[in-house]
Amino acid sequence: MSVHAWHPPVPGISEVFHARFTAHAYPAHVHDTWTLMVLDGGRVDFALERERHGVGVSRTGVPDTVILLPPGVAHDGRTVTEAGFRKRVLYLGTSVLPTALTGAAVGAPLLRDGVLRERVHGLHLVLGEVAAAREGPTAERLEAESRLAFIAERLRERLTGRERAAYVPPGAGVAVRLRELLDARLVEGITLAEATAALGHVHPTHLIRVFRQAYGLPPHAYLTGRRIEAARRLLLAGTPPAEVARAAGFYDQAHLTRHFGRHVGTTPARFARSGRA
Repeated sequence: MSVHAWHPPVPGISEVFHARFTAHAYPAHVHDTWTLMVLDGGRVDFALERERHGVGVSRTGVPDTVILLPPGVAHDGRTVTEAGFRKRVLYLGTSVLPTALTGAAVGAPLLRDGVLRERVHGLHLVLGEVAAAREGPTAERLEAESRLAFIAERLRERLTGRERAAYVPPGAGVAVRLRELLDARLVEGITLAEATAALGHVHPTHLIRVFRQAYGLPPHAYLTGRRIEAARRLLLAGTPPAEVARAAGFYDQAHLTRHFGRHVGTTPARFARSGRA
């Protein structure tokens, strides 16, 4: 297992994540960003909106597939073979791709596009040079911004030319109100009794059921995933893991470490060190 993550000074990219896993299973979770991933080896299996997908890279084949997972839609992931897989991920903000394209991405998250894959590969290469430069409006940063613009253009072309998938985002109902409540209480958390009272004394099991139907995972799993995202940002900003645990809503560093390993595949300390490498 190896992990390298960092936050590049490039608008629209919240995190770069490179990893190799031989045995790992991500629990169901959501991101508030787009997940743009390429495989460099091995095979991965994942579920998006309860439908499973698989993609792999053969030893002799040339990889040409890009995986695109939209924000706010539950997904998981797992290794398939003993060899595991190697991946490179860009977490992109909605300034790069609007959430209006979510429906087009849900039904077919695998984009077989050699041009797009080569553009993503090239961006990863220059982002490594941007990380080495650290600060300032360098030529490498300008190149990265330019490459990202062409990637966004290609993604929009692919998604807007596709018949929209049968995906309807949750409306302004109790599930949305609970999600907003969880987001607002990210650090301090909330009990089920407090949530049902705040939402008009909705029956607890009904509340959990409609949330899971809307977002693909129960409220507690959503809250943990959002806390992990907050922890990732703080760790890459240089905050010590013990402080990150408290700031992200975990009761101590061991609590953070346990959940971080399940969601990210490494420890908070190793994740933070990878960003300084």
